[in-house]
Amino acid sequence: MDGNAKIFVAGHRGMVGSAIVRRLEASGYHNLVLRDRSELDLADQAAVFEFMTSERPDYVFLAAAKVGGIQANNTARGEFIYQNLIIEANVIHGAYQAGVDRLLFLGSSCIYPRDCPQPIKEEYLLTGPLEQTNEPYAIAKIAGIKLCENYNRQFGTGYVSVMPTNLYGPNDNYDLAGSHVLPALIRKAHEAKLRGAHEIVVWGSGSPMREFLFVDDMADACVFVMESDLRDGLFNVGTGRDITIRELAETVMEVVGFQGAIAFDRSKPDGTPRKLLDVSRMTDRGWTAKTGLKEGIGKAYADFLSRHGTTSA
Repeated sequence: MDGNAKIFVAGHRGMVGSAIVRRLEASGYHNLVLRDRSELDLADQAAVFEFMTSERPDYVFLAAAKVGGIQANNTARGEFIYQNLIIEANVIHGAYQAGVDRLLFLGSSCIYPRDCPQPIKEEYLLTGPLEQTNEPYAIAKIAGIKLCENYNRQFGTGYVSVMPTNLYGPNDNYDLAGSHVLPALIRKAHEAKLRGAHEIVVWGSGSPMREFLFVDDMADACVFVMESDLRDGLFNVGTGRDITIRELAETVMEVVGFQGAIAFDRSKPDGTPRKLLDVSRMTDRGWTAKTGLKEGIGKAYADFLSRHGTTSA
């Protein structure tokens, strides 16, 4: 990318968007176009189209989305499908109308069938039923992928999609009602340590296996894709390694310094049994994740402490 290129990062205040901004600025890209929700509501079609036409960015990173953990996805199903559909449709079509040639769309690994073979290859998309707890979110993300794919086919644009595995790191959401498993475990372990509790409660059986990627590595992958001029297709982004939820909880407890026990609440859903991405399309092009899980959890915990202090979050 040209160092003077105008770059719009949609969702720059979120965990992924803020990491992309950090990565761009570190690489010398300073002509960044950033708007928070009070300045630009991405669900407002007219406002988005006007913004794109007036700003005419050279590159767009579409990191804006309504996201949440298993409980949020399963209870706010209508909100998750509607808000994500409208945001991505507005930004992608608005970019096309404004003549934006290069756009990167961030999807999610939940787009893949619940019981597809492991590790998950990009071509497994739409080969089987989705996990029901997050189906609305997955459907919306699949629609975004197909928007990019078919705009490329019809209009010759260079819109590419990346599918991150489970992300964590600075600016994560630690609200237990809506967070993903890793930040929820950080908060639970921290608060249990402060209370002098003897255990933390973890949803499900602890047996599902998950892959986790530090968000700054994800941002690095996004910039890598743009700088490599990958103009079409779907690319999984992850570490290529997974662990059980039990092992994750034990690692978080070690980093946080909580020495109690784990109680599994088996009345809560496990979700997909396993979700490990095949990341060979990225590694074959020269990109790999750099941050180990324990190191990344340490950085995430430091971020949690900086934002919430030493008291209960």
